Amino acid sequence: MPLSIFGFRAMWSPTFIGVLLFITVIYFLVTIKWRKDFKNSTPLTKYQAVCFLLALLSLYIIKGSPVNLLSHIMFTMHMVQMALLLLLVPPLLIKGIPNYLWQYLIDLPIIKPVFRFLTKPVVALIVFAAFFSFYHIPLIFDFVKLEETLHGIVTLLLFLSAIFMYWPLVNTLEDQPKMKGLHKVGYLIGNAVLITPACAMIIFASAPMYATYTDGEIWMKAMALCVPAGTLAGLTQLSGPELFTNMSPINDQQLGGVLMKILQEVIFGIILSKVFYEWYRNERENADQITQEALLERQRLRENEYR
Repeated sequence: MPLSIFGFRAMWSPTFIGVLLFITVIYFLVTIKWRKDFKNSTPLTKYQAVCFLLALLSLYIIKGSPVNLLSHIMFTMHMVQMALLLLLVPPLLIKGIPNYLWQYLIDLPIIKPVFRFLTKPVVALIVFAAFFSFYHIPLIFDFVKLEETLHGIVTLLLFLSAIFMYWPLVNTLEDQPKMKGLHKVGYLIGNAVLITPACAMIIFASAPMYATYTDGEIWMKAMALCVPAGTLAGLTQLSGPELFTNMSPINDQQLGGVLMKILQEVIFGIILSKVFYEWYRNERENADQITQEALLERQRLRENEYR
């Protein structure tokens, strides 16, 4: 069956478009017209604007286009949606918001201690992996998918945990935790390792685990998250997601787990290539200083040996 039977609102989310356009207008007003109202503000750069717009465009494709509708029909598309939402959008958003705005937000009394704790590298890794893994436990997953408000809260918490996870990697604020060189490599590897058990559970399961993608009645209830109630009530001919895909539920589930890992490796690979490039450039530009520091350190070690 064609997706068009669910209607224009379900496929293209015009309300969500309006929300994103409103956010875009506010962003440019704050960063251009009202910029001087903030302490230590700096002019908006093209790089920041492009990153922010790419983040919002990606967010619309992920949560507002037919990709969102497909994510409720096929588990494969759900995992693609999760990979892009949690691994692609957060670094773009962090880079797209100027540092003085991040500083203003982080310095708010309620947010500051929480943000400081949750962006510690070890804490950020564990929180993100725990949220992702627990969310995909079948009992929790099916329950969340049937409650619209709860689904929205859980999705927001997952997204925030991804922001915290990426913060030590990509933020450029002077007083915020950040890592250099090989520490970033180890951090990304650790992230990949920690969410592997959840993906392995999905990939190597001997039977479909999620009722919201296999049980026709429960699936119809879950579709209420993205299809207006009036439209859904009129689609009495629907019996389940099998009407929209030729894949069996188990193959759909396994492919979703595999694509999640592939997309993670691709995105992390791009970040790692940037990390190595920055390390190489720093080594070349500061070769004399690095050599001098190494010689001084070696001299200090020798002096300590003779004492």
